Amino acid sequence: MHRLPDARLDDLLAQDAPHGDLTTELLGIAEVPGRIVFAARDAMVACCMEEAAGMLARLGAEVTDVVPSGTAVPAGAQILAAQGPAGALHAAWKVAQTLVEYASGIATRTRGIVAAARAVSPGIVVACTRKNFPGAKDISAKAVVAGGASLHRLGLSETVLVFPEHRAFLAGDPAVWLADLKARAPEKKIVVEAATVVDAVALARAGADVVQLEKLSPADGAAVVKATRDLVPAPVIAAAGGITEANAAEHAASGVGVLVTSAPYSGRPADVKVTLGPIA
Repeated sequence: MHRLPDARLDDLLAQDAPHGDLTTELLGIAEVPGRIVFAARDAMVACCMEEAAGMLARLGAEVTDVVPSGTAVPAGAQILAAQGPAGALHAAWKVAQTLVEYASGIATRTRGIVAAARAVSPGIVVACTRKNFPGAKDISAKAVVAGGASLHRLGLSETVLVFPEHRAFLAGDPAVWLADLKARAPEKKIVVEAATVVDAVALARAGADVVQLEKLSPADGAAVVKATRDLVPAPVIAAAGGITEANAAEHAASGVGVLVTSAPYSGRPADVKVTLGPIA
């Protein structure tokens, strides 16, 4: 799984201790050998474990145990352990713990949505949007993948997604501007968002490769799937807006091929217990 670059880890560490750890240094314990252990308080999908281990290693600690990101662990499971100078352990402690907690929270919520959807439709894709906290896209992206989902789009430069707000500036037959888009970017799938069944079906018939249904009900999604399944080629129908673990199965049962969601980014972090002390 992708790992954040070392420069990113250094930046996170510097945000917490830009001029060193004053308390540990004043106490004179920075060189005392110690051990740190991270454990899951609740069942969770661990994430950013490689980054937490990397922070400890970059500060001079030796990592003795770490579970890979994407691992589902039970409550009480050890997920990371390291030993080294107390100064290194203290400098990495809170940054590493907080990173793992937030990333694992996203990964755990993602896994819940994926599991709920695939229990009904095993081949369905869950894709998470770019609506993550600004400045944390790399962490959020890793967490989504760790949870078993894919990325809907990382940014505006990556994919062609025509919103109603784009269409407000267009005139004429959608088939014309869709054909023009395909000619301009033949290697790209053209995704168009629709807010009604009628609009979705019309855009599919006009040639959209993917029709994204914004906040439509599962029943509406099923109606669009039924109305477009005989088109050649048949478009991919994606349900978006308000998809959560609670309703993922219902949307998956509608026959759509993709569930687009931002839900994993919002919620409480996972709870990680850290034990730090001297080596006896």
